Amino acid sequence: MTTAQTPELDVQPSPLALLLLGREADPKSERGVECPGDLPSPSDPDLVARARAAKEKLGDKVFVLGHHYQRDEVIQFADVTGDSFKLARDAAARPEAEYIVFCGVHFMAESADILTSDDQKVVLPDLAAGCSMADMATAEQVAECWDVLTEAGIAEQVVPVSYMNSSADIKAFTGKHGGTICTSSNAQRALEWAFEQGEKVLFLPDQHLGRNTAVRDMGMSLEDCVLYNPHKPNGGLTAEELRAAKMILWRGHCSVHGRFSLDSVNDVRERVPGVNVLVHPECRHEVVAAADYVGSTEYIIKTLEAAPAGSKWAIGTELNLVRRLANRFAPEGKEIVFLDKTVCFCSTMNRIDLPHLVWALESLADGKLVNRIEVDKETEAFAKLALERMLALP
Repeated sequence: MTTAQTPELDVQPSPLALLLLGREADPKSERGVECPGDLPSPSDPDLVARARAAKEKLGDKVFVLGHHYQRDEVIQFADVTGDSFKLARDAAARPEAEYIVFCGVHFMAESADILTSDDQKVVLPDLAAGCSMADMATAEQVAECWDVLTEAGIAEQVVPVSYMNSSADIKAFTGKHGGTICTSSNAQRALEWAFEQGEKVLFLPDQHLGRNTAVRDMGMSLEDCVLYNPHKPNGGLTAEELRAAKMILWRGHCSVHGRFSLDSVNDVRERVPGVNVLVHPECRHEVVAAADYVGSTEYIIKTLEAAPAGSKWAIGTELNLVRRLANRFAPEGKEIVFLDKTVCFCSTMNRIDLPHLVWALESLADGKLVNRIEVDKETEAFAKLALERMLALP
């Protein structure tokens, strides 16, 4: 990894600073690299017309995917919207599309590349659109963890289950070691399957989804769960603690969902009498325990669709989606507010803006392939094995 120094101070930018700047990073990391093209100005009044014209010129050759957390200015050009796995499957179902433009983050584009044909090319409009959660588990760290489990004499009993929000390398590790992938919608089914294969689960990389599913949905205790910290020797755990645990949770989290607190729940109940609290399972355990409803992004949307007119809702998930839902259901008399009083977008998801989308579409329309996301064949094979195990879940 190369770094740049500021002219005033003899310091090197931190990895977080480089992430926010979108510059120079390990290609195996979720942190992207500097955009190679000249972006149009955000103030260009013709951006919408330019995006529309480039998309029309490409026709059926391009298929634009828009994650729920994307900006409104971007989501308007999506052919389909959804969560990361739904979008990857939608891309695979469109083999006639030569270009898949994924308006999301890096691991999502990797999943699309894994599930689509070799003839299809997946494009990420801004390579700096990464995922801090996915970055919290590297292939080297997970391999070291497996060595720790081996030394503790329990590796043969452990089945890895990795959240969809993980890099292709982590998905490949999971496939190679007999595990499966899960989404926030099917995490319980994935864990039930894993416990049929072994006695323990290594859950990567989101500790909160793993803990909430095990304790809230499957009746385990908090004592059944231990937290593996990759930054401490042996994960900060003794061999005895590892042997006693059922769930070995990786110390990772979503920077958006992890910010919601029990105080957020208590405060909104005071501010909005009669409110229903609806949160994503990536939230902290105490938040999930205090909520009225818990579920995936698709669950959140369907719950609000079915909600009666006049009902009040506080939503604990990414702000772009909450605002979009509030506007959508306001005519039906449904009051929807953000769970926390402070604004919280997904900063890396928000890197995909209209100038980046216009640049990517116009480049493709001119016959220039840009920002392709391509997973190597060996990684793809094992990652696809783990994904196929998930698809085979009852």
